[in-house]
Amino acid sequence: QVQLVESGGGLVQAGGSLRLSCAASGRTFSIYVMEWFRQAPGKEREFVARITWSGGNTYYADSVKGRFTISRDNHKNTLYLQMNTLKPEDTARYYCHANLLGVGDYWGQGTQVTVSS
Repeated sequence: QVQLVESGGGLVQAGGSLRLSCAASGRTFSIYVMEWFRQAPGKEREFVARITWSGGNTYYADSVKGRFTISRDNHKNTLYLQMNTLKPEDTARYYCHANLLGVGDYWGQGTQVTVSS
């Protein structure tokens, strides 16, 4: 299995930036893809961005395209989400997700991002 620990959340003004990190440990050699999701109060969890662990191919939700950048450091087993030009509607708890080939899916505990207007 894999353990995921997010960090980097906080309170920021609209237009500001934050960088989230997700440290993975355990069976990291089996990671196929990692993703960021977010969930605002009263709303369903939604997809934000995806990256393949080996090839680094990325995919974004339309709502964050051009503002957020997902990346990973394979040596550090860490996933990142650089968030620029933040908007109040980006306020949510952000979760790291890992899919391991032939093993299953794992989630972190989340980190809160609050964007004030």
